[in-house]
Amino acid sequence: MALRMWASSTANALRLSSASKTHLSSPFSLSRCFSTVLDGLKYASSHEWVKHEGEVATVGITDHAQDHLGEVVFVDLPESGGSVSQGKSFGAVESVKATSDINSPISGEIVEVNPQLKDSPGLINSSPYEGGWMIKVKPSNPAELDSLFGPKEYTKHCEEEDAAH
Repeated sequence: MALRMWASSTANALRLSSASKTHLSSPFSLSRCFSTVLDGLKYASSHEWVKHEGEVATVGITDHAQDHLGEVVFVDLPESGGSVSQGKSFGAVESVKATSDINSPISGEIVEVNPQLKDSPGLINSSPYEGGWMIKVKPSNPAELDSLFGPKEYTKHCEEEDAAH
């Protein structure tokens, strides 16, 4: 009973705080399921993100994806020096619910693989945009970034996808 009352008051507080602060600009937006979508990143429809800085792009799976997967228990990633192609699988994430392929949002050469994920795959759940990054790529065609979603488009994509299920 106490849990139900806490959940009800929390839900009401969220509704009130979001209604009264709609005029404020936020560094992220929230989808219907409260997944974090960050500004400054590009997003694939298959729920991977990419952050392009200088000559390197960092790739991982989105907060929305990790939320749907559940607890990540294993990650299969390629070796540095290999290549990835936009829209093609480069690895897999195994969770308590399912195993899912990870598709690359861009093409290029893999210059680094996150060594922490081998021993701590749960970083994908706890920090999908920071500690849970997967690979760093030297893009072979930076123009591919233009075909990806921005934060607002990705949020809308997630909402539409969730509504269809």
